Amino acid sequence: MNSKRYFPNLNGIRSVAALMVLFHHIEQAKAALGIPNIYDLSLIKHIGRLGVGLFFVLSGFLITYLLLQEKHKYQDISASKFYLRRVFRIWPIYYLIIALSYFVFPYIPLFEYPGANENVFNYYGERLAFLAVVLPNYAFVVYNLPYWCAQAWSIGVEEQFYYLWPWIIKYPKRRILIFILFICASALVLYLAMQTVSPTQDEQLDMVMTFLGQFRIQTMAVGGVCAYIVFKDDRKFLDILYRRDTQIGAYILTVLLLVSGFHFPAFMEVYSILFAIIILNLASNPGSIININNRFMNYSGKISYGLYLYHVAVMIPILNLLRDYQPIMSGVSYNLVLYTSVVAISILVASVSYEYLEKPLLRYKDERFGR
Repeated sequence: MNSKRYFPNLNGIRSVAALMVLFHHIEQAKAALGIPNIYDLSLIKHIGRLGVGLFFVLSGFLITYLLLQEKHKYQDISASKFYLRRVFRIWPIYYLIIALSYFVFPYIPLFEYPGANENVFNYYGERLAFLAVVLPNYAFVVYNLPYWCAQAWSIGVEEQFYYLWPWIIKYPKRRILIFILFICASALVLYLAMQTVSPTQDEQLDMVMTFLGQFRIQTMAVGGVCAYIVFKDDRKFLDILYRRDTQIGAYILTVLLLVSGFHFPAFMEVYSILFAIIILNLASNPGSIININNRFMNYSGKISYGLYLYHVAVMIPILNLLRDYQPIMSGVSYNLVLYTSVVAISILVASVSYEYLEKPLLRYKDERFGR
């Protein structure tokens, strides 16, 4: 518990999550543009949300483990250093994609997308203010977001988890009070945001339900529970979770739920438990029945944050170019060109961002504030 621990397969998990979101958005965009698509399939319709859910559980697992490790080593947690580390990791390309979506893409015909410009210029100042203080999930719920950066809503949820979680780990005896204060603050911000648009009662209810549906603190907490079990090396639970039949059961049930399209109230919570079992085994079980620790998965996982934020801005121009210059292309050949080009160019853009923007900042962050 004292030494720094390396978890294999985490980049592979990040890669899987990012690609799930990317495939969802390709079919969603095709549907919006009137291109033949499979977006109505339950698997495709939900795979994006589940990819984000996988990111959330993984984030809860890793952040909790790092915080527990810091508290064990120093008998305390430096919240200021924790926040600075997150700022260096998250803010640079978050603000970049927001700036491009507001000040560049609306003025370039190649980035045209149904409704995107309206979601820039309606409630311009109000939406931009929430985005500026890294509350994109509130902006998404109350004002909607331009499609080029709509996926940034999840960054807001992650950030709010980061606001809460160090204090829960730092002061476990006060966790209920801390959580109540956090919920009250979140409700107040949502209330104030809704007042700027004067919604009807039905619209208010719809906004609240959408906000709650996206506010996946509980799924990150599930990942945190698994991190606690691993950190404490609690054999009572690990001996069960590491079992081969437990792993097989988790994978089979996850696949069956995905393929069947069967969903139920609180289905994300069920998925989060399955995801947590899978992550725990991939990250810490020497007897994991699956290994995704290969070159492609490692690299695409390493750049997955950029892949997640940039892929929509890559996808829309490609769709528009195919519409304008290859209008007769369809079927398998169309989808082969579309998917291959979106994935390849998204990886290229994310790689450039990682090497020349994120990596230097991460190196500085590690030198200045520690990992």
